[in-house]
Amino acid sequence: MAITFGTIGTGWITDSWIDAAHKTGQWRLAAVFSRKQEQAQEFGSKHKCDNCYHLLDKFFADSGMQAVYIASPNSLHYEQAKQALIAKKHVILEKPATSTPEELDDLFRIAKEEGVFVIEAFRHIQEANYKLLQKLVNDEKRLGPIYGASFTYASYSSRYTNVLNGETPNIFSLDFSGGSLVDVGVYPVTFAIALFGEPKSQIYVPFICKTGVDGGGLIILRYEGFGVQINNSKGYTSAAPCEVYGEKGTITVNGTTDISSVKHMDPKTKKTEELGGPYKTVEKPNVNMEEEAAEFARILNEKDNKAAEELEKVSRIVIKVTSDLRRQNGILYPTDKQQ
Repeated sequence: MAITFGTIGTGWITDSWIDAAHKTGQWRLAAVFSRKQEQAQEFGSKHKCDNCYHLLDKFFADSGMQAVYIASPNSLHYEQAKQALIAKKHVILEKPATSTPEELDDLFRIAKEEGVFVIEAFRHIQEANYKLLQKLVNDEKRLGPIYGASFTYASYSSRYTNVLNGETPNIFSLDFSGGSLVDVGVYPVTFAIALFGEPKSQIYVPFICKTGVDGGGLIILRYEGFGVQINNSKGYTSAAPCEVYGEKGTITVNGTTDISSVKHMDPKTKKTEELGGPYKTVEKPNVNMEEEAAEFARILNEKDNKAAEELEKVSRIVIKVTSDLRRQNGILYPTDKQQ
């Protein structure tokens, strides 16, 4: 039977999740929440859902809901996810899962105590072509010893125009745990960590917006024998591909999300071979989330603790790294100061 789920958040990303989840045939929308009842009903009507709430207590008390997808402003994730877990609901939590490592530790602890799962929704590392890349980085014939890598996610945001005009959108607000690093930089950081594991050290050279958060910048992750350069930004755009450099070849992919091309270049012959499989495009503004929805449903249905623990490990390393990068540059959220 399909997993019944509720949603918190009424933006385009939630539309994408609902659409993708339903396409798998393994999920069924059972309830929606918004702080305003009118907005909840409007969103619910769009997705043919009658159970609409504006009070969290009543939302989490809905016995017809087994799981919750949370895509609210970053600073609200922890408290909402905590309440969901205590109500014994599985939680699919949009990235960044929490504002700090301490909050994430607490959520994983509660999930284990309540016998439910909490999974961070890193959609890109569930893509088939990303999983192909994971195999290729360990391919002695095609790559050999790894010498370095370069990953990019830098795309000008219309909301940065608001910042330049003196406004403070949620995603550029310290109070809402915003900034480029946690919004788009988290994609290439996770991309690297799911490929290579935890770095030995990391450094970030960002430019700081008028609002006090980072608008983008360059990151270096240091591993044993090689480094990974990451370019992230919501204040400028880069068209640079993502690459992994090895002694025996270079692997190039078109981006850190929605990977449609995985190419291998032989340094001796200069020949390039396309290795990527077919990629299913999704009509904008929706994004490709079907592969993650299918995998998360499998984990919940099969109670696959091993797979969940692997994802938990990635999430723990990512929040540890990104929090350190923020704190290096004095980008402190209210939660950082409290802790």
